[in-house]
Amino acid sequence: MVTIGVDEAGRGPLAGPVVAAAVVLCKPRPSGLDDSKKLSAKRRAELEEAIKRRCRWAVGVVEPDEIDRLNIFGATMLAMTLAVAALCEQLAGDEAVGEVLIDGNMTPHGRRSEWCWPARPIVGGDAIEPCISAASIIAKEHRDRIMRAAALEHPHYGWERNAGYGTPEHLAALRVHGASPLHRRSFAPVAQLQLL
Repeated sequence: MVTIGVDEAGRGPLAGPVVAAAVVLCKPRPSGLDDSKKLSAKRRAELEEAIKRRCRWAVGVVEPDEIDRLNIFGATMLAMTLAVAALCEQLAGDEAVGEVLIDGNMTPHGRRSEWCWPARPIVGGDAIEPCISAASIIAKEHRDRIMRAAALEHPHYGWERNAGYGTPEHLAALRVHGASPLHRRSFAPVAQLQLL
């Protein structure tokens, strides 16, 4: 029976997708796993490479138009479901899923009809459960790469620096240049622009 750790990145930004990652840790697991927000960019990149090389992992990505349709909570539950389903396809019956540990206080169980695994939410899990820490690293690195690539097409907003979060620089650029196709129309600072 395997334990899967799940975490997401990108719930709060005004632009870009929400990304969830699911990880089954290898033995011995990579050392130094921690909440991705507590790690330096260099250390996060090193750990991401080690996790991807040695462990089983998958990501689920939900784009801004779907975030606007479902709301960010629903989109996060979908991203987690997609990530776990993709990981289970890789496991392909080799190992049964014992439990899915999810960072936070909610799981997709009962919220997504496709969710069919035993799940347990753990508040602050990204700092205390190594498999969730690994998922937080994969999710953050994956999303940051998406936002750096998007910044090349939409250079005004500083996404390579702010990852789509509502920094003063990003908000100022929104007021000058308006919303891009990657902005979440349902998020207040973007929605308010539409009203001006």
